[in-house]
Amino acid sequence: MTVIFSGPLLTDEERRTRLYGGQIFLYPARPESLALIEFARELIGAAFRGLDPETAQYELPVEKFAAILAELKPKFIHHPRSKELLRALLLSFGCDADRTYFDVPRMRSSTSDDYLTTGIAYAFHPHRDTWYSAPLSQVNWWIPIYEVVPENVMTFHPRYWSAPVKNGSAGYDYYEWNRTSRFNAAQHIGTDTREQPKPEEPVELDPRVTVVPEPGGVMIFSGNQLHSSVPNTSGKTRFSIDFRTVNVDDVIARREAPNVDSACTGTTLRDFLRVSDQERMPEDVALAYEGKG
Repeated sequence: MTVIFSGPLLTDEERRTRLYGGQIFLYPARPESLALIEFARELIGAAFRGLDPETAQYELPVEKFAAILAELKPKFIHHPRSKELLRALLLSFGCDADRTYFDVPRMRSSTSDDYLTTGIAYAFHPHRDTWYSAPLSQVNWWIPIYEVVPENVMTFHPRYWSAPVKNGSAGYDYYEWNRTSRFNAAQHIGTDTREQPKPEEPVELDPRVTVVPEPGGVMIFSGNQLHSSVPNTSGKTRFSIDFRTVNVDDVIARREAPNVDSACTGTTLRDFLRVSDQERMPEDVALAYEGKG
């Protein structure tokens, strides 16, 4: 059974325990999340130069739109301000700055009516992040930048929390992906030929759970949740922010979600930075996780 909590008063440890059991959390916008999306809006507005970013797809050739995203998204990811605002947000949620590690916040987009569905604006098929070498203790955070509707958000497929899906994760190695595919997303317009883990059997999309946060609202879920992008038919491009966290004590102790079907190699743990000082995950911790999916 999937339970969605709305703004519960729990410690970070209590929240992580419930996340590893398949539960989902939704929090209303707070000053720290509003500051993060306001900064994102500033960068988006500058990139689209007076066009409404939610409807600019109807005024620009797809190649131009993709080029704007190709410049905008790395700027947001690597801007020092993004990390500062993310740190403040995590501290507001009670995360221990010395034990919590994060990966850089990413700006995502989903255009409407199949305008751009590959590469730089990838529409995700049903998947678990753990198919992509993410640790089973990974926690996902998702925040809409503008208003979203049921027709342009993500959705969860809760029947698969404890049920395996035949998938291609056994052929996925994170280090090989970084070497050959990670940094050329903007080149894939129309079709995306990069090999990624996907279901290799039909997935029953229903029952599904679709959550619609307010702008700046924060949705938190396990990286082991099977989820997908809702085909965007809203008439607007959706912009959102997502990032991931792990608690290093959970990683070491293997306090995590159950692995029902992930068989990838490599690990994303070296991408994670400590909240307190942005030091990378200790190498011995990452080495202990390699090759275990």
